[in-house]
Amino acid sequence: MLNNIIVRNLGVTSFEATCEAMQQFTTARGLDSADEIWLTEHPPVYSLGLNRKQVAPPSRDDIAIVNTDRGGKITYHGPGQVILYVLLDLSRRNLNIRSLVSLLENTVIELLAQYKVNAVAKKDAPGVYVSLANSDEAKIASLGLRVKNNCCYHGLSLNIDMDLSPFSAIDPCGYKGLAVTQTKDLGIDANIQTIGEQLVAMLTSKLEHLHDERNP
Repeated sequence: MLNNIIVRNLGVTSFEATCEAMQQFTTARGLDSADEIWLTEHPPVYSLGLNRKQVAPPSRDDIAIVNTDRGGKITYHGPGQVILYVLLDLSRRNLNIRSLVSLLENTVIELLAQYKVNAVAKKDAPGVYVSLANSDEAKIASLGLRVKNNCCYHGLSLNIDMDLSPFSAIDPCGYKGLAVTQTKDLGIDANIQTIGEQLVAMLTSKLEHLHDERNP
């Protein structure tokens, strides 16, 4: 059934190799190709999106910088961060890029709500944000997508239990001075495997329901 989604738990993977695999998958897929979600984690890397010309370089040189074909500017990936890559036929699920962004954001927001954490999305700044104890706002999840022939790839990252210091060497997602946080610092006592599996289950349910609504 094409409404079913294949989930691949890849463990720790090379960022560059995974980006290449997503491109190859999307180029090769046909009308009967199943949609997939890849759950993974990456070694330390700075990821530059298509708007990289407007990005100041990191203020440290000990972490690799990789250009990608996703939207957005710059972010950091590293151990302790859940990465979900969504490889979807958008027309099959009656989605466009904006509705997919909203769906991804809302999935993270609903997951955090289960742990009594209030999070929000912003209209002009994709991602998920929370309020800190000092009333400052911090980003906890980032999004970046690419659409080719109405099929998307790349996805979202959610900070769980990681070294956040590499974020201080960049303007996360192009926003100077943007604070970054993680679930551990918000009092959520759940590891990366647990949260990753919960996120996949919630997102898969949403996507398969969309297909069912369109094709009962």
